[in-house]
Amino acid sequence: MNKITEAIPFLAPVQILILSVIVIPSLYVIWLSLNASSFGQSATFVGLDNYIQVLSDPAFLRALGNTVMIVIFAVHLELALGLGMALLFASGLPGRRFLLVAVLAPYAVSEVIAVAMWRFLFDPDVGPVTAMLSWLGLPMLDWSFEPSHALIMIGLLTIWLHLPFTFIILYAARLAIPKDLYEAARIDGATPFDAFKKVTMPLLGPAIVVALLFRYIFAFRIFSEVWLMTQGGPARSTEVVAVYLYQEAFSYNAFGTAAATAWIMVLASLLLATGYVFLLRKQVAGNAH
Repeated sequence: MNKITEAIPFLAPVQILILSVIVIPSLYVIWLSLNASSFGQSATFVGLDNYIQVLSDPAFLRALGNTVMIVIFAVHLELALGLGMALLFASGLPGRRFLLVAVLAPYAVSEVIAVAMWRFLFDPDVGPVTAMLSWLGLPMLDWSFEPSHALIMIGLLTIWLHLPFTFIILYAARLAIPKDLYEAARIDGATPFDAFKKVTMPLLGPAIVVALLFRYIFAFRIFSEVWLMTQGGPARSTEVVAVYLYQEAFSYNAFGTAAATAWIMVLASLLLATGYVFLLRKQVAGNAH
């Protein structure tokens, strides 16, 4: 008991920091989500009306649909690319030390700079990529006017920005697999595909689940790429949930519905994380046996 008492002064700053930065603001947002509030207007308790209003708002449903489409497209394509690159690098790719720097470079680029660069590259009038697509006879991405093209552009941009994150997780997990297992599989007559199916994929399973978990959560909160690229336009057709939240809070000053949107995002992320953590524990337990 004396040791615990002596440790309290050392733990107190951390607890105070957590309370002031996480717990108290979270409780305030919960309270705000249960009230109607705006500039120059005192908060009025409305219960769950804000949540009902958000969930029945066509703009939110459209933003949620856009978010789901970007998440499904970006995360799974990113996972496939990251897995392929991890296997290629682990196979002894010549010059991989230099290529590794090139692969990881996008993760060091600011999102603002990345968006400015992509806007120039895919500019409908003078963009180099647009000119190349036109020269090849391929359709260009008219992202400034066509909502579906803008969503594709945003998906490709978020893949380019976050592919290094997925790649480095899978590459590290692949390097951690003992070479003896592949040697034993080869002696038993296994083909490279058999070794991939029976050795590589089962042992990469936990790393894949971790990568998917983080990327689903990060992609669900996507904001900068959309806001800097299209600001949700034209006519709110490319909004995602985070941009919808921003608009509610800072364009329409509807702080109650903005807070409710924030907690809907938190709950969705928690549900997603719970499912993936359960799957991860199941895979780890299966590998242990």
